[in-house]
Amino acid sequence: MSLALNKKELAEYLVQVFPQVHQDFVIEELTESGITMRLVVTERHLRPGGTVSGPSMFGLADVSVYAMVLARKGRQSLAVTTNSSMDFLRKPIGGVDLIAKCRLLKLGRSLAVGDVLMFSEGSDDVVARASLTYSTPPAGSAAASFG
Repeated sequence: MSLALNKKELAEYLVQVFPQVHQDFVIEELTESGITMRLVVTERHLRPGGTVSGPSMFGLADVSVYAMVLARKGRQSLAVTTNSSMDFLRKPIGGVDLIAKCRLLKLGRSLAVGDVLMFSEGSDDVVARASLTYSTPPAGSAAASFG
């Protein structure tokens, strides 16, 4: 299946639908088989002890799967997370950006399942792994498009 949105179109759309957090995330690479996203780590993403917080890591995983669903299906702002599981494997390097590598395991008419591996920038050690399921509105429905 080909991409419905290219990297530039996807980045612009994420700014449109999530202006409050778009500056936190950068699309590093987008292909038909996956997306690599960066969490630009700032002080507000850190927890006591100087490591990236779990909620920030979840946000990166969630946005990565959402972005991949959009890249493949097009502008569907009302796609929503219906299930999530996350394993925290090791402490991220404090104050260093996190990199997420996401691939879709299934992309159906109404459900998408994605897998995400997260790394501290510059390290090959996986710091967290997440699996998320998204529900997407039926094609052609009024809810399937935004703006």
